[in-house]
Amino acid sequence: MPSELPLIVAATEEEVRSGVLGQQLREFNYRFVGEYPQAHPIRLNAKGADGQLLGGLRGFVFLRWLRVEVLWVADAARGQGLGSRLLAQAEHDARGVGAIGAALETFEWQAPGFYAKQGYTECGRIDGYAKDYALITMKKAWQADTLPFL
Repeated sequence: MPSELPLIVAATEEEVRSGVLGQQLREFNYRFVGEYPQAHPIRLNAKGADGQLLGGLRGFVFLRWLRVEVLWVADAARGQGLGSRLLAQAEHDARGVGAIGAALETFEWQAPGFYAKQGYTECGRIDGYAKDYALITMKKAWQADTLPFL
């Protein structure tokens, strides 16, 4: 008797909210790397004396790596070291919760040169991701002698 293929359907809002799919994946992953904690968020803002947002960073530490999702600096505040300070603070905070390195994605027109100056190296690239521009994956693994005791 031929087996029928499973149906593929759109997930309902309740199915998405329940988180059952993520739980299934975590249980599968645990077989390989053991149980791990939920991601630890890293959220930083830089504000001027008037309280205006001049920059910020959003990321999280997961499986001992800082994943930088967003790093933004206002045009008026660029070139003054604010991006470097935000990134350094995020790395410091991530090390404090056991991170051993950092990873991020940046478009070719954004900041690969900036990240390279901060010690990040390219480890992946998708050319033509947005028009004629590449999406670049970068990483920075910290030296063992700079890590907290794990």
